[in-house]
Amino acid sequence: MVEQEKINQEKTAEEPGLGKDGESIRDFGQAALEHKIHLLTVIGEIEGHECLAANTKTTKYEHVLPQLAAIEESSEVEGLLVLLNTVGGDVEAGLAIAEMIASISKPTVSLVLGGSHSIGGPIAASTDYSFIVPTGTMVIHPVRMSGTVIGAPQTYDYFKQMQDRILGFLSSHCRASKERLEELMLDTGMLTKDLGTILVGSQAVEEGLIDQVGGIREALDKVHELIRAS
Repeated sequence: MVEQEKINQEKTAEEPGLGKDGESIRDFGQAALEHKIHLLTVIGEIEGHECLAANTKTTKYEHVLPQLAAIEESSEVEGLLVLLNTVGGDVEAGLAIAEMIASISKPTVSLVLGGSHSIGGPIAASTDYSFIVPTGTMVIHPVRMSGTVIGAPQTYDYFKQMQDRILGFLSSHCRASKERLEELMLDTGMLTKDLGTILVGSQAVEEGLIDQVGGIREALDKVHELIRAS
């Protein structure tokens, strides 16, 4: 048994990108790439103050925020690449992650794979430059709230404030205007059971949410370009 554990530890240590303790990718979806680029993945549902079910794939903001602070402070990291495939999630947690990425002084690039829906949109737009694969999607829709909702004007004012925060962040970090983003958010003609708009690949670029259509090669090339220019 002891010998088998030793073999497993040696195999783990040999796996590329896992780091010294082999936990970065398995537990946090993060890795240190060559040339001092840190890789951060935002996948599944963005978990906020309440824990989601154990069978739900999540990105936990209490894991991501300390990592982003460490990236900013580290002398070993020169750039950040963010990979996104998320259905969205907690608004407060998503905005916290987006604000942290936007405030990092080092070059940052995002790449939307699969989708970056709802509050995933601000995270994708928070980097210095953003990419989306041709089949990637972004969904813009109004804020939803679960649990008890009080039928009073103050409730709707609070919803409006949250939406204004999201639209304000997006419009200040992408080429789309706040007015156009609100039109997309409140569109009634596309989603049969909801309001909002689905943007696929180049449509997200045309609307100004994302900078360019591309994949991992283009995203990494852009990080290197920004690092050389910094």
